Amino acid sequence: MATEKKKSDNLSVESRLESLYKLQTVLSEIDRIKTIRGELPLEVKDLEDNLEGLKTRIANYEAEIEQLKEKLAQEKVKAQDSQAKIARYKEQLDNVRNNREFDLLSKEVEFQTLEIELCEKHQGEYARMIESKTRDIEATREKLGDHEHVLAEKKAELEEIVSETRQDEERLREQAKNLETQIDERTLTAFKRIRKNARNGLGVVYIQRNACGGCFNRIPPQRQLEIKMRKKILVCEYCGRILIDPEIAGITEEAPAK
Repeated sequence: MATEKKKSDNLSVESRLESLYKLQTVLSEIDRIKTIRGELPLEVKDLEDNLEGLKTRIANYEAEIEQLKEKLAQEKVKAQDSQAKIARYKEQLDNVRNNREFDLLSKEVEFQTLEIELCEKHQGEYARMIESKTRDIEATREKLGDHEHVLAEKKAELEEIVSETRQDEERLREQAKNLETQIDERTLTAFKRIRKNARNGLGVVYIQRNACGGCFNRIPPQRQLEIKMRKKILVCEYCGRILIDPEIAGITEEAPAK
């Protein structure tokens, strides 16, 4: 590797600029592959998160139903207790000795009767809530099934794309590795830093209509002439991208205005 880097130091600036542009093209193609593949994993992840959310929702509904069933059972027990008390109080009414005892027992019967009515009201409310939660579970399970179907399709699609692009990506990475040996370490490091900070991932751009092909700010004629001479590596004073002559990129343009 050291020998290869030393060899790159002996290459002309023009050769290094050509290698930089070729490297840029290869890396852009790798980025394109990542973009195609990159959206699907996000979709798969979102679907997986949604599935977990639906499963949690079903579990919560089931827990709520169990709590409602317990409350319903408690109300039934309370109603049975009140009925037993009423039966006992009515039996005692047959043996009252005075009006005071009769009034007290009658009030107890009335109170327990109201308690039974209240218990029955609560039982009806809990039963309706259980029915509603059960319908919610059925609807959520249906939605869960739909999501599982879509997830299976997306995973299969992702696997197919990964399988199709893996070979191309490996080939491109090998090309990039070989091209890097044709660029001196300092220039390569600068290029990688510029590319990382560039919004579109372009670290090398050619002159377009007398302007930088990255930020489109105008380049002075003297600066354009220096770029065309290919004697040194120059960068855009506005965006920092490495500038090259359009001919290196295989583009034919009119000469810059004098």
